[in-house]
Amino acid sequence: MTPQTPDDIYDCVIVGGGPAGATAAHDLARTGRRVLLLDKAGRIKPCGGAIPPRLIQDFDIPESVIVARARAARMIAPSGRVVDMPVEGGAVGMVDREHFDEWLRERAAKAGCERRAGSFTTIDREADGTAVVVYEPKGSGSAEVRIRTRTVIGADGARSRVAADSIPGGSETKCVFAYHEIIKSPAPTDAFDPARCDIYYQGRLSPDFYAWVFPHGETTSVGVGSANKGFSLRDAIRTLRKDIGLDEAQLVRKEGAPIPLKPLKRWDNGRDVILAGDAAGVVAPASGEGIYYAMLGGREAATAVGELLETGDVRALAATRKRYMKAHGQVFMILGIMQHFWYRSDKRREGFVAMCNDKDVQRLTWDAYLNKRLGKPDHMAHLKIFLKDTAHLLGLAPNRPKTTA
Repeated sequence: MTPQTPDDIYDCVIVGGGPAGATAAHDLARTGRRVLLLDKAGRIKPCGGAIPPRLIQDFDIPESVIVARARAARMIAPSGRVVDMPVEGGAVGMVDREHFDEWLRERAAKAGCERRAGSFTTIDREADGTAVVVYEPKGSGSAEVRIRTRTVIGADGARSRVAADSIPGGSETKCVFAYHEIIKSPAPTDAFDPARCDIYYQGRLSPDFYAWVFPHGETTSVGVGSANKGFSLRDAIRTLRKDIGLDEAQLVRKEGAPIPLKPLKRWDNGRDVILAGDAAGVVAPASGEGIYYAMLGGREAATAVGELLETGDVRALAATRKRYMKAHGQVFMILGIMQHFWYRSDKRREGFVAMCNDKDVQRLTWDAYLNKRLGKPDHMAHLKIFLKDTAHLLGLAPNRPKTTA
């Protein structure tokens, strides 16, 4: 093992260089803290790549990083019925995670963060209780490295090794398994619009989640998610690509990974370790959206670590989850209920897509997504949605299918 000298200690070691870890590293480094970002080089998470205006504004994302803008979403029901949901007066930014995540890591490095490539092994303790992060550097035959640090942020994704190592209940994350193929974007057709995100709510493509086609400018993400371990995600993508005429499109790369859909009950060890992003389970149910929530979690973790380093008060760590869930827990709860009910059968998926044709539903949905908040009270709109929702539940609402070309 490669030791450090007695005085060689970091303020924070961040495990995982995705949006959560890179954001935490940037925020801490720019305050003058000595930060190490440890990341597995070459790993890219399967992701549709959609980022809302709120993220672009809050995290100062430049136009050069955004590869496309989606101005509508299209929902496709089991029957083939389509519902278009235009983004009124705005657009959703689209990024390619291969380049977006690296840009975030480079921004952290420019702020003063040190980067290393390697795989986290465990957290040991010295006699005085100081945390020692142990990792295997990239490259076969390399000896383990031990890094002394005052704090640790675990941002190493779903089924986090940091969480399992240090947080009570940290290995109990429930996940959806996601797989996507990045292909060269084809010429526009009715089935493919470079300014539209298509979402397929069809049991044959996913028995409990959905499939997607998200354009990224020169490339496109074609993906699917499911928690059903016996369901073939690759076969589903093969079927979808054939159905919409993308089976001959050039394959650029493919990735798969678990995605958590429920926040962990605890994010810290009450001492010097805190989780962020997928490691903490903060991905929106129903939609699977995670980039904004990951970056926000990274920022909140960095704030908590900064406060702990400044004051020595470990309560700053536990306060992070309380503050985060107060702001976003209601959205997670509503989306969780929605996923549990509407994704259970094709009959219910059909009703869900039909509901999305309602202008009040579209307005409230886009406001919540684009601005990351529940809309201001609109009692008539909520009443109308409730009545229509009830009609679909009882099978009383008419469905007039409009099939895709």
